[in-house]
Amino acid sequence: TDEIMQQEIRPLVAVDIIEQLHRQFAILSGGRGKDGAPIITFPEFAGFSEIPDDDFLNVVTYLTSIPSLEAASIGFIIIIDRRRDKWSAVKASLTRIAGAFPGNLQLVFVLRPSRFIQRAIADIGIKLYRDDFKMKVPIIMLNSVSDLHGYIDKSQLTRELGGTLEYGHSQWIHHRTAIENFAMTVKTTAQMLQTFGTDLAETELPNDVQCTEELLSSHTDHHSKLKDELKLAVKQGATLLTCIREPVTRSANSKLSPDELENVATVERLLAQLDETEKAFDQFWTKHHLKLEQCLQLRHFEHDFREVKLTLDNLMETQAGFADIGDSVTRVENLLKEQKHLEEKGQEPLEKAQSLALHGEQLIQNNHYAVDSIRPKCVELRRICDDFTNETKKKYDILGKSLELHKQLDKASQWCEAGIYLLASQAVDKCQSQEGAETALVEIEKFLVTAKEHQLSNPKEFYNQFDMILTPEIKANAQRIVQKLEDVQEMFDKRQVSLKKLAAKQTRPVQPVAPHPESSPKRASPKITRPAAVENTSYDFQVRRRGPAAQNGNHALVQGQIEKCISKSQGHIINELIETERVYVEELQSIIEGYASEMDNPNLVHLIPSALQNKKEILFGNLPEIYYFHNRIFLKEIENCIENPELLARCFLKRKEDLQIYEKYCQNKPRSEALWRQCGDSIFFQECQRKLDHKLSLDAYLLKPVQRITKYQLLLKEMLKCSKNSEGTAELEEALATVLDIIKSVNDSMHQIAITGYEGDVSELGKLLMQGSFNVWTDHKKGHNKVKDLARFKPMQRHLFLYTKMLLFCKKREENTDGHEKTASYSFKNSLKMSTVGITENVKGDNKKFEIWYNGREEVYIIQASSVELKNTWISEIRKVLTGQLEACR
Repeated sequence: TDEIMQQEIRPLVAVDIIEQLHRQFAILSGGRGKDGAPIITFPEFAGFSEIPDDDFLNVVTYLTSIPSLEAASIGFIIIIDRRRDKWSAVKASLTRIAGAFPGNLQLVFVLRPSRFIQRAIADIGIKLYRDDFKMKVPIIMLNSVSDLHGYIDKSQLTRELGGTLEYGHSQWIHHRTAIENFAMTVKTTAQMLQTFGTDLAETELPNDVQCTEELLSSHTDHHSKLKDELKLAVKQGATLLTCIREPVTRSANSKLSPDELENVATVERLLAQLDETEKAFDQFWTKHHLKLEQCLQLRHFEHDFREVKLTLDNLMETQAGFADIGDSVTRVENLLKEQKHLEEKGQEPLEKAQSLALHGEQLIQNNHYAVDSIRPKCVELRRICDDFTNETKKKYDILGKSLELHKQLDKASQWCEAGIYLLASQAVDKCQSQEGAETALVEIEKFLVTAKEHQLSNPKEFYNQFDMILTPEIKANAQRIVQKLEDVQEMFDKRQVSLKKLAAKQTRPVQPVAPHPESSPKRASPKITRPAAVENTSYDFQVRRRGPAAQNGNHALVQGQIEKCISKSQGHIINELIETERVYVEELQSIIEGYASEMDNPNLVHLIPSALQNKKEILFGNLPEIYYFHNRIFLKEIENCIENPELLARCFLKRKEDLQIYEKYCQNKPRSEALWRQCGDSIFFQECQRKLDHKLSLDAYLLKPVQRITKYQLLLKEMLKCSKNSEGTAELEEALATVLDIIKSVNDSMHQIAITGYEGDVSELGKLLMQGSFNVWTDHKKGHNKVKDLARFKPMQRHLFLYTKMLLFCKKREENTDGHEKTASYSFKNSLKMSTVGITENVKGDNKKFEIWYNGREEVYIIQASSVELKNTWISEIRKVLTGQLEACR
């Protein structure tokens, strides 16, 4: 478009023909005929006939372009002043004007030569040559300026023609040049503003604080410079307007000519245009500046959110680690102190979180464009604060209960000890008398009254009260103390029975013996109540599988049928698989022994380039792991399938997890290839290749694992063709699906590792389900991702990654690496949580489009796939994710 514009013919401006205008062989004085026709005067000019045709045509074309279209449409009046010239000059002037005048002509006035003989010749000449001039308008020959006054008012004629119209040629040229310069300034300024506006509209908002600050500063500086340019242009226009109006300002009797009035109108129109441009630009800038400021606010908010959330998560993790409820009063008191310390430690982060949530809500109230991003973060912050507060209260409640429990257990234990001590301190000799026995009974009764203090008289009620904190250890301790209480109570009961008998009658003296708590009367051992053990009942579920082993009676018959179904084709495919597997294992072995091991050979160390030092793992990846698996396990298993082809599918299904090692190998492949390009032509590799007698270089062999994993799916497909509707088909289909899934996983992971700019951890986004490139349009009800007044018609090229928890939008970038093939990377642009999105499967007008939206369609992404099949595949996967989430909620 720019080239076409440059090729367009630009209208003449005064500066282009400034020298020709200064010669003054034709002027536009500003005078008008009676009907408003513009007057062009050709004053006396000695070298008129010598003026080059181009110069003449340029000046006349320029002069006719100045009056308004309305005035020009009336037709021009030409006055040719040849009073001091000859008839030949008159004839030459008429001929040139007739041949080259570009505008509409109304009248031609000729002030003929004043000398008698020349006037006579002119009279004759005009009669003879009128037809030669080819003019379709009247040519009026005038003898004097007074004759001219009969046709045109003196006020419209310059002093040279006997009129009163003020005209200064130099000033006229100056005004014309200034007006045209100003017009060019207005146009250039408008273009600069338009370019800047376009740049702003196409600017993608950065994802971090620093880049946003730099962008805001850069755009503000550019805006200030453009505003200065605007002020200069307005000042230029105002000055020019003052210059044009200067005669009227100087003298109240002066009037501007029609041409000068048109000049005034032109400048005023340009100033108005400049004013409109400035207003439109200011309006656009206000929106854009607000968007950038809001973006900066958002980036600060996101940065603070990440910091606060990390602190809160650590706090919650620490709190979750406080699972201990204590096993003694001292321990519980220490735990309460630790809990108090944690609560105090969490006070500042909690206040920051609440403050940040309040700040986020203020942003929402101020109509921030990213409401859907801010609101969930505010909710998350408040939720974590509430969780911490509630969990803290819960911890205090539990520890309070635990403290109460242990205090009660301690009291009960102390009561037991005190009771045992009391019984032990009652001397038997003193109890033999009635008085002594009664005194002892009173002591016992007083002591038994204190049993209410330990509140363990009702164990069932005690267990119910503290059920929420009764761990097996605490429960066992409580039961031990309860049992001790029962024992002590029984001791008191028996002592009371004995004392009551002694108090009732006088008994004979007995040998005094000091009683001991352990020498209580013998009785049947009490059954110690223990916590009811919860029996872990296990249930064995047996999966019954159909097969020859399950039906011994029909073994021979089934085996015979299987052998009949196995065709020669199946045998051929199995043989091919085994043979190629053996070759593959041998090739892997040769690479490891002939290259990888040689890198540790002291005799060859000097040949290894410095760039390859300590890079063996990068070059070979996990190739030794792949070799070990195939050599020791997989090859042997598939060799067993020669006689039993139906076992082949099971080999792949059984080793599904083991085959994932290829994903790791393929993820390392770009690094390996980059290192090979750097060192591949070294003498070391040439020497290794020579020893192995390999025709191909190492890089070809390093490609073997990638080729092998794709080879399996081809062989399985061939097996399926031969096994249609026979036993084992389902397992083969499942095996093929497994291998295809591994290949897809490998392919997807290769793309995934090329994602750049995503601040989170992609491993936390769940399984990568799909990835691919699409055309994407966005439609926002509130705000814009890009700063534009109109909707964006041109789609964005985006590479989408669908995870179970998130959908990532990336921009694919390709870079040449050292002259080799292009490497793709994916620059992160946006993300949508799958828990917040909805889909519209069909978009009117294009069956390859579908919509992804969230939050009441406030933000809609229109996705265009390359084919209907691809679209349907993605919709199916997205639907599965959304359905799974729905079922999880139920």
